[in-house]
Amino acid sequence: MDFSLIPLLVVAGISVALALVIVIVEKLVIKAGPVTLKLNEAAPKEIEGGGSLLGALKDEGVLVPSACGGRGSCGMCKVKVLEGGGKILATEAPHLTDEEQEGNIRLSCQIKVRENLVVEVPSGLLDIEEYEVLVTGAEPLNHDTMRVTLTFEEGVEFSFRSGQYVQLETPIYDGLPAPTQRAYSIASPPQEKNYIDLIIRRVKRGVATTFVHDLIEVDDELTLSGPYGDFYLRETPAEAIFIAGGSGLAPFEAILADMAARNIAKKVTLIFGAVNGDDLYDVEKMRGYEREIPNFRYVPALSSPREEDNWEGEVGLVTEVAGRLFESMEGMEGYLCGGPGMIDACIKEMTNRGIKEKDIYYDKFT
Repeated sequence: MDFSLIPLLVVAGISVALALVIVIVEKLVIKAGPVTLKLNEAAPKEIEGGGSLLGALKDEGVLVPSACGGRGSCGMCKVKVLEGGGKILATEAPHLTDEEQEGNIRLSCQIKVRENLVVEVPSGLLDIEEYEVLVTGAEPLNHDTMRVTLTFEEGVEFSFRSGQYVQLETPIYDGLPAPTQRAYSIASPPQEKNYIDLIIRRVKRGVATTFVHDLIEVDDELTLSGPYGDFYLRETPAEAIFIAGGSGLAPFEAILADMAARNIAKKVTLIFGAVNGDDLYDVEKMRGYEREIPNFRYVPALSSPREEDNWEGEVGLVTEVAGRLFESMEGMEGYLCGGPGMIDACIKEMTNRGIKEKDIYYDKFT
C-alpha cells in the first residue's frame, strides 16, 4: 500500500462523514412537514415547512419586496418575527440596525420555515397585488439605459404614489434557470393608471437587465407586483434638493410630472450626475419641466466630461456640485436616488450643510 495516500484518504473520509452529518441534521432540524403561520391578526394557518419565510408569505398572497431576488443582499424583505425563526444570521445582521434587531425585525428571505411562526408585516403589504402586463414600448435612452412601457390588462387601474416602485419578474431564458424579481422605480405619472414606464440601466452580468436590454420585445407578457415604497415628495413649504445618478432619475420623472399636473410650486433643484455626455438622457424633458413647473431648476453635472462633449455645465461629483450651489442647506429637504456610495456621500454632505437627517429621503439601489 502507498502510505503517502493515507492522509488523503483520511481527509476524504472526514469530508464524507461531515456531509452525511449535515444531511442528517437538515433532515432532523428543517421540517419538511406542516407548521403553523400566524400572520398579523389572522388565525394561525397550516403551511408547508422547509422553504424560506419570504416564499411562504408569497404563497399566502403577501408580496414582500425583495430587490435581490431573495439572496439576502438588498435588505428590503424585513418583517417582524415574534415567535420562531431562530437566531439572527450573519447574512441578516449587516442590514438590521440595533433597534431593529431588538424589535424582532428579520430578513424574511433568510429565515427557513422550520417551526411554528408568528409574523407581523406592514399592513400596506396586504394590499399589494400581482399583475400581468404587456410590453408596449422598449426605447433606448442612451448607450446603457432603456425606457420600458408596461400596459395593464383592460379594465385594470394601477394606482400609486409618484416615487414608488414595482417588482418586475424576469422570465426564464437561456442562462436564467428560474424566474427572478428586481425592483424598478416608476418613471411615469400617477395620473396615468393603465400603464407605467420603467427606466432600466444595464448592470454587468445582471440577470434582469440582460433580459431587458437583449431579449425583451414588444408584446411580451410579463408579471409585476406593487406598488411599493415610501419615497415620495413631502408637500411642505421647505425647499428641496433632488439628486440622482443613472436610472435614479426615474422616480423624479414621476414626481415632476405629478408636480406639473397638480400645479405644485415647491422650490426644487434637481442635480443629475453622469460621467460624460453619453450618460445623459431626457435632458429636453427636464428643460420642459423647468418651463412648466414654477421654481424648478435642472442641473446636469458631468464628473469627467470629454472634449467632444463641448460641456459648459457643472463639472464634478454631485456632492461637489451641491456644495457649490448651496453654501447652506439649513431648513431644506433632500431626496436621493442612486447607488449606495452616492447616497451615503450625499447624506454626509447635506447634514454637514444643515439638513436634518430626518428630512433626507432616499431610494438606495442594491
